[in-house]
Amino acid sequence: MRQKGLFHTFYPDQWVDSTYEIDFKGLYQEGYRGLIFDIDNTLVHHGAPADEKAVHLFEKLRELGFAFCLLSNNQLPRVKPFADVVGAEFIENAHKPSTKNYLEACSRMGTSVENTVFIGDQLFTDVYGAKRCGIRNILVKPMNPKEEIQIVLKRRLERIVLYFYKKQLRKQAEK
Repeated sequence: MRQKGLFHTFYPDQWVDSTYEIDFKGLYQEGYRGLIFDIDNTLVHHGAPADEKAVHLFEKLRELGFAFCLLSNNQLPRVKPFADVVGAEFIENAHKPSTKNYLEACSRMGTSVENTVFIGDQLFTDVYGAKRCGIRNILVKPMNPKEEIQIVLKRRLERIVLYFYKKQLRKQAEK
């Protein structure tokens, strides 16, 4: 049996430039019913309040029939005001990549790991936690390159993993 590679555990199921370019209607047609979102650098710039674009996205998702939940490692004073504005369930201080709160988010939405998608901007927390649960995941490029130092350091490691991920995608495209 062929070994998958050192970083395969962290490879996203899909990688897009922005949350706002995801084909949510297509996901719904594929049978997905729950969406779990990270907030910072996924929906808005790090630390920014919910903006008109985010509010409009959640209105659209509601119209499509999705349940959704915000899953953030941030604390209540950051997460609750954002969730209140967009009208979303939320779990703060989620300890991603621990699987516990990914599963709790599914429970709150009334969905399963099979019909839920996670959307986030970090490989080692967002994507890795979703993969550990068996939840489809979509990695988005961070909205703002200005980040806290611990995230900057993680981004350097992410670049290495994404280099090998892109290399694998090129190999698959050649087949």
